Amino acid sequence: MITIGLTTWKEHPALIQDQQRDVTLPEYAAILPVVELDTPFYGIPRASTVANWQKQVPATFQFILKANKLMTKHDFGKEEASDEERQQAFTEYRRMVRPLVKSHQLKTVLFQFPPFFQRTTENLQWLFEIRDQMADLPIAVEFRNPSWYDPDLTEDLMRYLKGLHMTHVIVDEPHRLNDGVPFVAEVADDRLALLRLHGRNEQGWFNQGKDWRGVRTLYQYNDDELTGFAKTVSSLSDQVQEVCVIFNNNSGRDAAPNALALRDLLHLSWQGLGPQQMSLF
Repeated sequence: MITIGLTTWKEHPALIQDQQRDVTLPEYAAILPVVELDTPFYGIPRASTVANWQKQVPATFQFILKANKLMTKHDFGKEEASDEERQQAFTEYRRMVRPLVKSHQLKTVLFQFPPFFQRTTENLQWLFEIRDQMADLPIAVEFRNPSWYDPDLTEDLMRYLKGLHMTHVIVDEPHRLNDGVPFVAEVADDRLALLRLHGRNEQGWFNQGKDWRGVRTLYQYNDDELTGFAKTVSSLSDQVQEVCVIFNNNSGRDAAPNALALRDLLHLSWQGLGPQQMSLF
């Protein structure tokens, strides 16, 4: 199975006819079968918020939720949380996702680690502790430090992640020798391969000025690049139960057009989507 989604549902005008307003969740769920949300990274939502999401989507629709920042140690080097606060974050998170797990609508919890999260014995141990804290919940890990991708150690890393039943996130982003990570299309868990595509805008990605967050993913994948992704996805689909592709190249609102183009390249259609205005597609 191959699925495609976007980060958030609101900021994708290409999905609707009235492009002057935000997209609603029901409109989004009429076109794509999965969405990634970063809301829990900043603050773990209430169960009522999750229930409201569920009311707006078909039963087959799924969510990828980012782990909270205390769970990925984004607070290190600042006012670090206590062990008790970090433990509480895991407890609240498990409680928050319970309705999604029960309805089979949680595709995975995305642990996107900070760039300073290097490959060290301590951080390898933290991955083990994450699995212990999350019990049998689905987990995907995205590394943003190149130390994780030493060619001589990549096979060992995939073996370690497999032992922890964690999905390795395959990332497309600008990268240099000591900054960013390469595109490594390796599978750790045969249940899910997850690709997150951030674009290739090197100038916006590496120059962290005042507008950095607004321009770092300003990139539109061209036809050749999308064809390359289609080949990778097809190859991965022979190795795993599901390949999921998330487009995050949305500073210029290019994620949705690129996602729909990849959908068409792969000749995909999904059952159980919500109703939509067929005249638009």
